Amino acid sequence: MLNISDKNPLNNLALEKYSTVKNLSNRPHYKILNRIILAVSILAIIALFLPWTQNISGSGAVTTLKPNQRPQSIQSVISGRIEKWYVQEGNYVKKGDTILFISEIKEDYMDPNLVKNTKSQVDAKKQSLESYGSKVSTLSIQIRAIEREKGLKLKQAENKIKQARLKIKSDSMDLVAVKTQLKIANTQFNRSLQLNKEGLKALSDVEEKRLKLQEVEAKIITQENKFYTSKNEFINAEVEINRITAEYAEKVSKAQSDQYTALSNQYDTEAQVSKLENQYANYSIRNGMYYIKAPQSGYINRTLQSGIGENIKEGTPIATIMPSKYDIAVESYVDPIDLPLIKRGEKVRVWFDGWPTIVFSGWPDMSYGTFGGEVVAIENFISDNGKFRILIAPDKNEAPWPKQLSIGSGAQTIALLNTVPVWFEFWRTLNGFPPNYYKGKEKPTKEKK
Repeated sequence: MLNISDKNPLNNLALEKYSTVKNLSNRPHYKILNRIILAVSILAIIALFLPWTQNISGSGAVTTLKPNQRPQSIQSVISGRIEKWYVQEGNYVKKGDTILFISEIKEDYMDPNLVKNTKSQVDAKKQSLESYGSKVSTLSIQIRAIEREKGLKLKQAENKIKQARLKIKSDSMDLVAVKTQLKIANTQFNRSLQLNKEGLKALSDVEEKRLKLQEVEAKIITQENKFYTSKNEFINAEVEINRITAEYAEKVSKAQSDQYTALSNQYDTEAQVSKLENQYANYSIRNGMYYIKAPQSGYINRTLQSGIGENIKEGTPIATIMPSKYDIAVESYVDPIDLPLIKRGEKVRVWFDGWPTIVFSGWPDMSYGTFGGEVVAIENFISDNGKFRILIAPDKNEAPWPKQLSIGSGAQTIALLNTVPVWFEFWRTLNGFPPNYYKGKEKPTKEKK
């Protein structure tokens, strides 16, 4: 069996006989190196127990806190042709200043007197509306007059009925009286005739009684005619009431029909007046839209349309404007795994591109050139880059952010969390655990008696 072990004393003795090996073992550099390694190891072990502030890093850009303070595009509400520019890129404009003038390109609005003509149509329709209103009022007066006349006619006919009824009663009483006279005259004639036969009455008396009897008989016929005439007059009076009622009902119906027709025309004219007034207002407003004005004070960043005589459609962006007054903020993006750790009011350190900065993420007190921030909004829906967007505003309790910052410049953010030892942070990073994610449950305290 071969003896090839490294611990063989024969091999060591064979190497020691060489001078080079003896010189290597006697050099002092190895002792110094061993001491350095030992010191570095001790420092490294001590550093593992140093405090380290957990943080969540993110990147984003400078923006504004309010939506109305961000750069926006100025659009044309109507289509038209560019006629004249009043600004150029970089100019400062106040709210309401004219930026561009456009002319009309639609044939429906090319009439220069369109607003004036529409106003004339509105006035004419209003006069027509007033005429229909007067006609309706006149017909109402006419209907009331017809109703009054009808009432008078009916009263007159009712009086005739009363007169006819009284006349019938009077004629009937006269007829009864004549019948009584006839009976008396007949009785007297028979008595005179009997007395004449007995020789007690003269023949002249008998003739006189016969004449009176004939007169009474003639009178009774006349009285019956008068009685039936009175009845006919009563019936005619009742017929007259029906005729008056029908006649004046027809007149009232005709007047009401004319009134309803006038009301229908009045309502139709009111609708036309409203429509024309709407058109007049639209035309007047459209005339004011030929001059495109600045919605707020700011600087013209860029003109998106160029030249004179170019046609633009409604809603076409014409230029971009940056408001002159704005509250600065930073929009940053964090990974989804870190989103549960971010809350509104969380303190954040921010540093900006182009600004001198020395950053120690685990020791924020030693960082230089960073500024304090506070989380004011958290987006609940993931962005296109696969991260969640948060909005950071300046911390009022710390130094203000630089005024030289421009909207859109880059920014880096660090959200500060708990302070832990360095070795714990290494262990967490190697295992891929999120910082400060798992929180221990607080033990319930017992109430003191």
